[in-house]
Amino acid sequence: MARKPIGTTARTGERCPESGVWEVLAPTNTTAPIAENNVMPPYRQQAVTWRLKAYA
Repeated sequence: MARKPIGTTARTGERCPESGVWEVLAPTNTTAPIAENNVMPPYRQQAVTWRLKAYA
């Protein structure tokens, strides 16, 4: 199965579409390793959009 492209986005509460390093789309340098099918987490108790930065 093909990988999702770098830059793919997912919102808090959605299932992670690709294992890798994800970053918050906000003026921060926050990244987190998230595995495929895990629920995308909130950031500072807020729903956010995450962007795939690198593959695991």
